[in-house]
Amino acid sequence: MEDRLHYLVLAQAGINGYHLQRLAPHCTLAELCRQPASTLRQLGLTERQASGIQKPDPALLRQAERWLLQSELHQLIGYEDPRYPALLKQSRQPPVLLFVAGNPALLSQPQIAIVGSRQPSPTGKKTAHQFAAELVRQGYVITSGMARGIDSCAHQGALSLDGPTIAVLGHGLSRVYPKSNQALAAQIVQQGALVSEYFPEVDARPAHFPQRNRIVVGLSQGTLVVEAALKSGSLISAHLAVEANRDVFAIPGSIYHPQSAGCHALIQQGAKLTTCVADILEEWTFFAKSGLKQQQSEKNSTPDLFDDTLLANVGDEATAVDQIAERSQLSVADTTIALLQLELAGLVAVVPGGYIRVRST
Repeated sequence: MEDRLHYLVLAQAGINGYHLQRLAPHCTLAELCRQPASTLRQLGLTERQASGIQKPDPALLRQAERWLLQSELHQLIGYEDPRYPALLKQSRQPPVLLFVAGNPALLSQPQIAIVGSRQPSPTGKKTAHQFAAELVRQGYVITSGMARGIDSCAHQGALSLDGPTIAVLGHGLSRVYPKSNQALAAQIVQQGALVSEYFPEVDARPAHFPQRNRIVVGLSQGTLVVEAALKSGSLISAHLAVEANRDVFAIPGSIYHPQSAGCHALIQQGAKLTTCVADILEEWTFFAKSGLKQQQSEKNSTPDLFDDTLLANVGDEATAVDQIAERSQLSVADTTIALLQLELAGLVAVVPGGYIRVRST
């Protein structure tokens, strides 16, 4: 009960799992929530985060407690809870708290994300449904964002075989967006799980959906893009998967169809061209047998946040990201992720022209 309240306080203050992991050596969960704002700022939190911990929003806390009492299927999973999915912990900016309606055990089962256009072609809808159904037969949980179009078709494909599916939402679990998916949401609660990092009565907002995408990708071993335009949220999901060193699969389509352009671009960038479920299974089976996947993961994994080599290449004068990457012998993508996390840790700062080292006083 007490830990639950602490997690709620941290969540409404904007604390994520990375912050908690970094602060764990300094204080317990309960101690963190009792620290004065000045100490919290010294530990690297922002003014807003420190203020949120010191003066939590009572309306949000009551909102969460009411939601929990509404159903036995409503649960909270904190970052240190053994039910918190291990894959998500390895992702970028994991939530400190998950609101779950349904079966929380599914979050730790093998998952594949299926994402795509909100305005798919009839072929795209059929493809998403069939791939989801077949992947369920192969023992995978289907994870998506319950948006219109490909997301909804993927959930429905899993449910058509009484299979498990997880919908990660960009709003609180007391809301359903789009409203046309109310029946689908109710079925997912009974047969799978709805998941959100947002407090139950938080409405859907455009900025929430890219944040939602990182959880969809973080929960999954790989991401399958069915149809996507060149500028779409599905491509954001694919790029997040690459950053997290997860597999990306893309289904090709007509060169004359704009909803295939995003998939073609992903294939050109290294995503696996996928025409059947066997293409996905063969990829994972091959790497599992050869051990290459593990070697590749070790080679491409994001560097330790406090890697002396990376930090040593950030000085008192502004240094551009590509220069830091070259000096550290890392890819620009890995360097950018590490610098963002170092910034959150208070070790570097963004200035015009790049990054500078933050010296402790």
